[in-house]
Amino acid sequence: MASVSQHAAVKVVGKNGQISLGKEYAGRQVLVEECEPGVWLVRTATVIPDNERWLHEPQAAADLQAALAWSAEHAPADDGLDGLLKEMRHDPE
Repeated sequence: MASVSQHAAVKVVGKNGQISLGKEYAGRQVLVEECEPGVWLVRTATVIPDNERWLHEPQAAADLQAALAWSAEHAPADDGLDGLLKEMRHDPE
């Protein structure tokens, strides 16, 4: 069972069905769960789109960290760029 916060406040639901949680929460996403009729639990949340969820998997995070470490140790260069472009276009030499 959830405990009652020490920072409870009385809010009035407006005619449009909205309440204000305060400016510190402006623009934040929240989960609103109706525990029972007239009882809501409101929690701040970070929502990850389905097509980006893979980025938060352990293997993807490890691969990204390895790539960032590699790039920090290797300066960018365009050596061999012409050959790579030809290969990508399937151009014979």
